[in-house]
Amino acid sequence: MAVTLPEAVLARYERFSLYNSPYPAHDGGCAIDLYPGTLADGRTTAAPSPVAGTVRETRTVRAPPKPYAPDNDHLILLEPADSSPFAGLTVRILHVDPAVDAGDRLDRGDSLGRLVRAGFFAPWVDNHLHVGFRSPDRNPYRASGSLPIALDATVRPLEWDGTGRVRSTGDTYAVLDAPTHPDPGAAFVGVRADGGGVLDGGVPHYAGGGLLERPEPPAADEQTVSLNGDRLGVADGRTIAWDDVTVTANGEPITGLSLFCARDGEFGAKLICPDRSFARGERVRVRVRSSAGL
Repeated sequence: MAVTLPEAVLARYERFSLYNSPYPAHDGGCAIDLYPGTLADGRTTAAPSPVAGTVRETRTVRAPPKPYAPDNDHLILLEPADSSPFAGLTVRILHVDPAVDAGDRLDRGDSLGRLVRAGFFAPWVDNHLHVGFRSPDRNPYRASGSLPIALDATVRPLEWDGTGRVRSTGDTYAVLDAPTHPDPGAAFVGVRADGGGVLDGGVPHYAGGGLLERPEPPAADEQTVSLNGDRLGVADGRTIAWDDVTVTANGEPITGLSLFCARDGEFGAKLICPDRSFARGERVRVRVRSSAGL
């Protein structure tokens, strides 16, 4: 059984990812990270609820210790409204300091509270809501146990030749100006794999990734996945097991490449590079090489 997210739910967020996370709850695409937009001054907006329903419970939970994040995170459990396509399930949300209480009724899009950083995700990850859906007979407090998530929304695959100029930088990442969203706000886009489909995940700094909008393979379920002729791994269904690879930028190794789906005009390849800096405007060529060959 899979839970299907309609486009009306996803359209409230600027970006999303099923696989781009170190958190094991994302294994097999059983959770989704939803990234709201930002205000003009760059601050992240309040966290809009992905569903209508009633708050069942909020609680503070321990998070992995990280120097850039507080010791605690927050869990919000929602019971979807009877009219919701998710009725009968429990919605599990993390990374939001709740401004709601048990018994509160919410419409879709109502604020749940304030997004917070947590030790569950890496320092280069922007603030977001972590959302999972599970049947009522499953323990809602455990990380594992959520249902796979399917998308009832089109994600347009964008060709990318692996090159671009640095548009913005942070302490642990750099964002290129390519690929460019052809029509910001109109639809979600992502980087196209060589054989079709949209790549999702952190290559290779997370355990695996996903191939969304996956074309049907001609024979077996397994499919070799590559980008610009560089082999990334093998997809079983939509889930990719990365090969032992290294991402390079201008020939030098970096931590990895962050792949996700976005509808905002700032979309571009995101290089994860906490040990290397890039200058704005610098031209970069990205390749993925077998680690054995480096």
